[in-house]
Amino acid sequence: MTIEIEAAVLAAPAPERPFADGRPLAIETLRLDPPQAGEVVVRIEAASLCRSDLSVITGIRAWPMPIVPGHEASGVVEEVGVEVTGLVPGDRVVLVYQPQCGHCPDCIGGDAHLCEPGLAANRAGALLSGGQRLHKGEAKVHHHMGLSAFATRAVVSEASLVKVDADLDADVAALFGCAVMCGAGSVIHTGHVRAGETVAIVGIGGVGASAILGARVAGAARIIAVDPDPEKRKAALDFGATDAVAAGDDAAAMIVEMTGGGVDCAFETAGQHDAFATAYGAAKRGGRVVTVGLVNPATPFALDIAGLVTGAKSITGSYMGSCNPKIDIPKFVGLYRSGRFPVDKLITHTMPLSEVNTALDRMADSRAFRQILKP
Repeated sequence: MTIEIEAAVLAAPAPERPFADGRPLAIETLRLDPPQAGEVVVRIEAASLCRSDLSVITGIRAWPMPIVPGHEASGVVEEVGVEVTGLVPGDRVVLVYQPQCGHCPDCIGGDAHLCEPGLAANRAGALLSGGQRLHKGEAKVHHHMGLSAFATRAVVSEASLVKVDADLDADVAALFGCAVMCGAGSVIHTGHVRAGETVAIVGIGGVGASAILGARVAGAARIIAVDPDPEKRKAALDFGATDAVAAGDDAAAMIVEMTGGGVDCAFETAGQHDAFATAYGAAKRGGRVVTVGLVNPATPFALDIAGLVTGAKSITGSYMGSCNPKIDIPKFVGLYRSGRFPVDKLITHTMPLSEVNTALDRMADSRAFRQILKP
């Protein structure tokens, strides 16, 4: 049976700021179709804002419109469609922005984050099984990353959900769907940081702070945080960084001097060209560079190929922290419960869904780590 929901709808990209009430996201009443085979209705409990959401709003990354954004969230299962085998109404779940089909070569090979059918569905603004379940009048509304979590409810594929403990705080649970995997996952799974190694993390937002926590869990001997904001650098030390360096043209040289040649592994977590340049310059000869942020695709880029060769550095992109969500989210939750992984520190603001545009401005101004919207 079709139901009505409230959702934050983006009708067209909005590159102009500041944002205000009703712009660019408008809270509207939409119709939500019942779940099809393999799909689930989730009542959204908490939706967190990520800078990837901002790239959708501003049009830096192209998405079909109109669309309901939101890709980092938690909720409770309300209804399941036929062929759903692993979830029942009442289960608390984390929403995952990359569904895994389970049968493509990447899923079978253990690289679920590279699932091509899941990526193709996301790019089309559709669910894994195809099409949209959101409607405004007679028009279809697209899904963001197969989730569209800036809403009171969502229909999503079972493959986009990971069940977690019922007593896990909903606000904290939301963070495991993106920030934790992209940050800590990139350190543990993409960068393969080992105990005793040195790392630099360039860009201390929600993902960068999660990367610091991941580096602590991995046993890094030195964790150097880089950010232009003194408050973010101070916060980085609270998250567990051993050093904090101001971003700038000389940041990489400072890190090389501090470490006697550069770090073993450097992470770009800001989505900025200059941040990548700093991370690349901070890595030692033979070091590893992992880029996590989504830099504007129109950004020009040049690389000294000869220097890459003589420096014997490796450069790796990290999507979803190279995680397998159904395996890694429970592990990260376990670390959080043990006290070794205090991701709750990431939450700086909590507000109703109606204040989403205010939250977007705050995020664009880098005045928050993670903000929780309560539908």
